[in-house]
Amino acid sequence: MNEQVARNVVLARAIEHADVGHTVLSDDDRKYATRSARELAAWQAADSHTAVNQQHFLQQRAEQILKRLGERTPAFGAFQRRAPGMRGIWFALPFIAFVLGAALDRIADPHRVDLLSAPFLIIIAWNLLVYLGLLVWAVVPAARRKKSGVPLLRRLSVGKAVAPRKLPTALAEGVAHFLADWAVLSEPLTRARLSRTVHLAAAGFALGAVASLYARGLLTQYVTGWESTFLDAQQVHTLLSWLFTPALTVFPFLQGFTLAEIEQLRFGGSAGLPVGERWVHLYGATLLLLVIIPRVLLAIVAGLRARHLSRHFPLDLDQPYYRKLADSIGTSAPAVLRVIPYTYTLDEPRDRGLWAIAAAALGGQARVQLLPSVAYGIEPKDALRETMLNEAGITVTTVLFSLAATPEKENHGALLDYLVKHVPRGVAVLLDESALLERIGDQVGAERAAERHSLWRQFCSFHGTSAHVVNLLEPDKYPLELGAGLTLPELR
Repeated sequence: MNEQVARNVVLARAIEHADVGHTVLSDDDRKYATRSARELAAWQAADSHTAVNQQHFLQQRAEQILKRLGERTPAFGAFQRRAPGMRGIWFALPFIAFVLGAALDRIADPHRVDLLSAPFLIIIAWNLLVYLGLLVWAVVPAARRKKSGVPLLRRLSVGKAVAPRKLPTALAEGVAHFLADWAVLSEPLTRARLSRTVHLAAAGFALGAVASLYARGLLTQYVTGWESTFLDAQQVHTLLSWLFTPALTVFPFLQGFTLAEIEQLRFGGSAGLPVGERWVHLYGATLLLLVIIPRVLLAIVAGLRARHLSRHFPLDLDQPYYRKLADSIGTSAPAVLRVIPYTYTLDEPRDRGLWAIAAAALGGQARVQLLPSVAYGIEPKDALRETMLNEAGITVTTVLFSLAATPEKENHGALLDYLVKHVPRGVAVLLDESALLERIGDQVGAERAAERHSLWRQFCSFHGTSAHVVNLLEPDKYPLELGAGLTLPELR
């Protein structure tokens, strides 16, 4: 699935999630999109002599939904066709850097150049520090900062992030959710593109400086020298020897500076010494070896990664929304809902209700993996010692709480924190209201349940999870369908 297809699929999903009341996408619209996509995916598979592909089905279904919404709401159609992000910066930044690099040496006297050229020394030193930082980033895990939530990456991913005006409420909410989701999902791709552009800009800056150096040398005789308050000739000679060693090693025809020449060149004493051309070649070769070539190679690596991510966009198709759609065409194994009850033992009716909820959320073939109840006050790592939390094949991991309970940071919160840390795809929370309503009655219980739900929602959000009220004795009361399905953190 390439970037554009993934964008359409995520946009369609965001709209369906936001349109809980089916005001912009009716049941008939959704059924028609599914039926048409199933047929188109089947024809595409027949033409290629392969099995029906989930990605092709999702692509066709998203296109059907977005086309219909675009016909009904032209403003949305224009938004949907708009290229995401700020693509112009990928081309403009390297060009601007080249121009700035070409103008760099104009800061100094255009006829008097310093053997210890501050601009060129800064360029070299800065790039060496960048290479060191990249090395530390690669080999020391603790050096990696949190990747998400960087405003610059969000702006580069979605642009101005402004939804069109005069959209229906559900559609506007869907677009807003899409912009937030896409900023997270496309972050690896945006990061790779930004890395490629920054490396090209650094190479362009150095290349501009070198080009300007040689171009000015065609029309100007460089007068070379050096001045320093704290360095003597011996120290300057040592510094330049270390600096020009790569260039002198790779290009043996280049000539360095002897100690006697360094002493004579102090305060611009270059009369009778043809050192201007030698100075230009040494600095040009040094910038080529230490800046331009490494940066271009790093840009190529980042560009290849960006190209791969663009062609194979990392969209987690095991999310409940995609799994339920895949179940409708039989293109994947049955989804598995893993449930971890907390101080809650299910009787037979509630167990049947749990299976019904799994089928509604993940498709008719979904299965339930019910783990033993976690006892109150037990440390999560002890209670789940024998549970493989990163087990392959688990679609959704949920924690089942009773809405009659009051959330406690030391117990409920500790369990959620432990699961969020150890379950790769994230955790959702199911809040069963059936026990609360049985105890205090439906009429009084409805208001109490709403209060408890608000309390639990804030509590779960604080611990990095999403909360969903269910009634295991009446599983159809709060349907977890495509419009309001289980929400999990997206792939980072």
